[in-house]
Amino acid sequence: MASTAPVSKNIVWHEGVTQEQRNALTKQKGVTVWFTGLSASGKSTLACALELALLEQGHRAFRLDGDNVRFGLNKDLGFSPKDREENIRRVGEVAKLVASSSTVTLTAFISPYLADRLLARTIHDQSNIPFVEVFVDAPLEEVEKRDPKGLYKKAREGVIKEFTGISAPYEAPTSPEVHIKTNEVDIEGGVKILLDYLKEKNFI
Repeated sequence: MASTAPVSKNIVWHEGVTQEQRNALTKQKGVTVWFTGLSASGKSTLACALELALLEQGHRAFRLDGDNVRFGLNKDLGFSPKDREENIRRVGEVAKLVASSSTVTLTAFISPYLADRLLARTIHDQSNIPFVEVFVDAPLEEVEKRDPKGLYKKAREGVIKEFTGISAPYEAPTSPEVHIKTNEVDIEGGVKILLDYLKEKNFI
């Protein structure tokens, strides 16, 4: 697992508004909800629907999407194991910052490696920001049927290399906070599960 310590030694952390003050003034707690699962499992669809539901209820929410961040923040990264690790490290840091603003932060990333997701959790733990892992679970045969972007077909043909679930591994969570099987639960049902969880844990 990559180190979370900065390379530069001549830096000092500047204190300001505390997390407790920010939560009290905004009347909301920050938390990162980390969606992980195979491509086409429903991560982004669930995250979008949950973001809208939270906003409609008057809660602060913001979504970080796996494809979207590769157009900007992570446009210099590919899909090698090393690049995937750095992709998740950067997103983990950004998610922590957004959640620190007392916002429900939703991240929809395949994030296939256990160690990388542990790093993202550790980044949050070190700043006392809650981290909720959501395993968006769908069988490989199901996501290959869906294949909305045609990526599985290309991976099977060898056009796309290092594709998760086909030519690269996906390490499923062993103890996620929330486990949603999208071949059994529709989007509305998945959003209800997540809203109920966030309410139960007093995040909203």
